[in-house]
Amino acid sequence: QSAVSVPREFEGCSTLRKYLGQLHFLQSRIPMGQGQEAAVPVTWTEIFSGKAVTHEDIKYEQACVLYNLGALHSMLGAMDKRVSEECAAGAFTYLRDHFPHSYSVDMSHQILSLNINLMLGQAQECLLEKSMLDNRKSFLVARISAQVVDYYKEACRALENSETASLLGKIQKDWKKLVQMKIYYFAAVAHLHMGKQAEEQQKFGERVIYFQSALDKLNEAIKLAKGQPETVQEALRFTMDVIAKKDNDFIYHEAVPALDTLQSVKGAPLVKALPVNPTDPAVTGPDIFAKLVPMAAHEASSLYSEEKAKLLRDVMAKIEAKNEVLDQFMDSMQLDPETVDNLDMYNHIPPVLMEKCAALSVRPDTVRNLVQSMQVLSGVFTDVEASLKEIRDLLEEDEAQERKLQELLGRVPPAPASPPGLAEVSKECSKYLELHEKASFTNTELHRAMNLHLGNLRLLGGPLEQVRAALPTPTLSEDDKQVLQNLKRILAKVQEMRDQRMSLEQQLREMIQKDDITTSLVTTDRSEMKKLFEEQLKKYDQLKVYLEQNLAAQENVLKALTDANVKYAAVRKALAEVEHKWNTTVQTLVASYEAYEDLMKKSQEGKDFYTDLEGKAAKLLERARAACQASEAHRQQLLERELNKQPPPRPTAPKPPLQKKPLDEAGGPEAAELGSLAQPGEGLRAPRPSDDPLSMLDPLWTLNKA
Repeated sequence: QSAVSVPREFEGCSTLRKYLGQLHFLQSRIPMGQGQEAAVPVTWTEIFSGKAVTHEDIKYEQACVLYNLGALHSMLGAMDKRVSEECAAGAFTYLRDHFPHSYSVDMSHQILSLNINLMLGQAQECLLEKSMLDNRKSFLVARISAQVVDYYKEACRALENSETASLLGKIQKDWKKLVQMKIYYFAAVAHLHMGKQAEEQQKFGERVIYFQSALDKLNEAIKLAKGQPETVQEALRFTMDVIAKKDNDFIYHEAVPALDTLQSVKGAPLVKALPVNPTDPAVTGPDIFAKLVPMAAHEASSLYSEEKAKLLRDVMAKIEAKNEVLDQFMDSMQLDPETVDNLDMYNHIPPVLMEKCAALSVRPDTVRNLVQSMQVLSGVFTDVEASLKEIRDLLEEDEAQERKLQELLGRVPPAPASPPGLAEVSKECSKYLELHEKASFTNTELHRAMNLHLGNLRLLGGPLEQVRAALPTPTLSEDDKQVLQNLKRILAKVQEMRDQRMSLEQQLREMIQKDDITTSLVTTDRSEMKKLFEEQLKKYDQLKVYLEQNLAAQENVLKALTDANVKYAAVRKALAEVEHKWNTTVQTLVASYEAYEDLMKKSQEGKDFYTDLEGKAAKLLERARAACQASEAHRQQLLERELNKQPPPRPTAPKPPLQKKPLDEAGGPEAAELGSLAQPGEGLRAPRPSDDPLSMLDPLWTLNKA
């Protein structure tokens, strides 16, 4: 009862260990295992489903107590020190290696491996924090952080396992996202300290690439941290500030090497799963079943269990070493069997593009409406430009007549002065010309944006065959296809080798788990125990041979994969280029569709602006004409007055009367600057257009409010 309701403190761990030990003593004497005479039903609640699970097996009781021991240590570890995390890892390791995995979902091999690596990763995190607080050498801190990454990568592999995903259900994605965030974060910390070490060694080129890599990985961690608590966000922001400051501290002139040319950071595992000894008298207390059966059989069985565990450790050490080499090799090759051959995607229009085509199919007038809108805008623009040109010509003509009058009289005409209306007209004309000049640049950018997207909109609104034909497709020769097929075949071999290895490992574990020779030990003399052990262990020889053959084949498979990858390099490059062009084309077409509404909106704003300006220019033109007529009348009065004061002039050759120039001859260079109507705004002073035409259109038509 105490073990079922343990307090959430270290005393609870002691209670669980003591109960576990007494259960072990009980099992060694009373036949309470599955199918045995004294077996009784044992019921516990499974963690993930909340369902009650019952087995008539005393080992199920032990397994559940051991799981709770690991869980309680992990809770205490979150509040205390790394030792609790290591104890939790030890409990889960013992449970994985000594008990069946078929009891319940939460005791499957993959779930327990996940728990072990999470505990070791968190314990290593504690060491990392302490090493940074103690100002340890940058290289050591980087290695400790790299080992945190390795533990979490192992945990992530367990999460990515299809069996684990089906067992965990919805929480699998959340856990995976969190673990991936930690992988990127601690990889960033590792590269930050590698950059510090390069800085200490005056290797500024390496420093730059390590800090840049740290920044890249931290940005990935920030992306994955959405929805995490504020404490996590604050830690990420703090780390970003540290890395950004380090990255901007120095000016360097050395060549920057590629990251993959630098030596990888090898993790330094400074934590371990603390072993669990269920029969340790220091934790179990006195054996309350000591008088029930002789201990000799139990002791002999324990010795045999240790022999089996030693065999398993030796085999697993070889498997893990080969798996590590295989994982590193495949990571370096960056070959995903599922995406190495993506030729099928070029046979279909991507869904995002199909949506745009479908949207345009129900709006067949899209392109025509856009063109008409821009034509109307051009017409209004031209009318405004013509009105402003005529006003300017009238003013220039009036100024010319004034100068001629001064030349004729030989002096500045006396008062009364010319009517003040012309000065106001000139001032307003200058203001409208300035507005027109600024807006004409925006108008030009709008036309350029329309021309940029018009062809794409016509394509999206046309037949789907034309859209598919516009998308790039790879062209592979027969030799290229053969190279691709060969690579896929070898990758399939690699996967087959992995699957076979996992299957053999599982068979070995199950065989060891079911191997119980207690009955034989009871009837065997102590002097014959060693011989009995040797005979019993021979049953594993065949499986060991299969595993060794599998491990030995890895070198040949990887060599063949290396050769195939060399031949695949050119095909890979070509496929990557086509895929890049494909994605770029799709993005461009989607951008053109999304730009349509904005173009229509800006076009309407332009029409409203120029319509308003046209009305103002028309009124100003009427005022200019009236003012010029008044000025001309004023000049005639002055001329007649002066002529009446002077003696009759001597006869001279008649001079032509003062005339205004026709509208199409006036204006001079200034008029030419307005440009043709077909290209509004050409010739006006304007800043250099942006690379994105629509980026200049935000402050479009607000000038008429000035």
